[in-house]
Amino acid sequence: MFQSLRWLFLLTYLLVMSAIFGASSTAIYIFFSRSLEQQLNDRLQILAEAAIPSLRIIKSRGIQRLDDELPWQELFRHNQSLEWFNPKGKLLAKEGKFFANSSLSQALVDGLQEGFPILQQQGQVRTFSIAVYTEDRDKTTLRLEGYIRASESTQDLIWKLDQLRSGLIVGGVTVLLLSSISGIGLTWLTLQPMQRNLRRLKHFTGDVAHELRNPLTAISTTVDLLRNSPEELSLTQVRKLAIIDRANEQIIHLVEDLLFLSRANIASDRLDRDFNFAPIRLEELLQDLVERFEPQAQSKQIQFTPHLRTGIVVKGDSHKLSRLFSNLLDNALKYTTDGGRVALFLEQEQRFAVIRIEDTGIGIPPDSLPLIFQRFWRADAAKSEKDGLGLGLAIAQAIVQQHKGEIKVSSRLGAGSSFRVLLPLDAQA
Repeated sequence: MFQSLRWLFLLTYLLVMSAIFGASSTAIYIFFSRSLEQQLNDRLQILAEAAIPSLRIIKSRGIQRLDDELPWQELFRHNQSLEWFNPKGKLLAKEGKFFANSSLSQALVDGLQEGFPILQQQGQVRTFSIAVYTEDRDKTTLRLEGYIRASESTQDLIWKLDQLRSGLIVGGVTVLLLSSISGIGLTWLTLQPMQRNLRRLKHFTGDVAHELRNPLTAISTTVDLLRNSPEELSLTQVRKLAIIDRANEQIIHLVEDLLFLSRANIASDRLDRDFNFAPIRLEELLQDLVERFEPQAQSKQIQFTPHLRTGIVVKGDSHKLSRLFSNLLDNALKYTTDGGRVALFLEQEQRFAVIRIEDTGIGIPPDSLPLIFQRFWRADAAKSEKDGLGLGLAIAQAIVQQHKGEIKVSSRLGAGSSFRVLLPLDAQA
């Protein structure tokens, strides 16, 4: 139980840490990527606006005069470029190494004439285009001089983002490794007191159950002695002794069940020394149970049908396995109404012996199926109709687990239930 809890706590801790780091990494990546892109856009805008005076020079004297008269060229980076266009969008000159693959389209020209700059991404080149206007001599109207397009390669931006992603991935792996190490320690520290206290509680339960045996045995012996002298008792006293005997027998069964579960839980992490494992022919064990429960089935006119395959051998404790299947058969017959059906199957699937017990009883509500193996749990219908303590299925599950097997249940309310037990075959049989 604690092994599964350790894994559950550790996985939960790692999932929480992964979610926190993942959200933080995503936020950091988005922030830096947007910041780098904004810096790129700002650089292009500054370069385009700084080149505005050069458009008139290029139109009048050509690009050769730029080196002498334009100190703004110091703004050029090795991966930036400039293009100058006339009012019709025809290329006049260009400077740099990285350019957009297309010229100014008519749609782009129309957009620039509206007075707004246009930012575009073409492949690995980011462009920033603006329209250049000058005032007429009357200073009342603006005349379109042309267009300027600044470009810059985004290879450097992509490289920085790749480096950022790589750093975040390496950081994430490191965080997960450190979280795993710290999570193992935290899980151990968290569960150690719980495990120690539960072990003490189990020992206490076993000790109490053991100590209760002596007075209960004394009560049972006294009742038997009194019943052996009926001439000294009145009819009322005989009935009271019967009530005492039934109550005492019920308490004895409860004590034995609690003692068994306590021992089974204490030995959950090691082989239970009380188990006497030996090869068992299951059809013989189950046939004995069929003969034992046949009278109970006949008393309720229940059709009790065994379907037992021969030659199936498992390694286990015959007494414990007999108790396991007795609990399941007793429940099936107890909660099947008169005239119903109970079937017992013994089959083989690959390396497992499969024992199925099917009935047409009252069934189990779907929301109760995950709870049926808990101690002292009983369905409402079972509480109202039959006696019982709610330990039978918990004991059955404990025995199955001690035999490295598995128990499953399917049920429909009002239609019946099916219990399926899988036990590993004896490898030496």
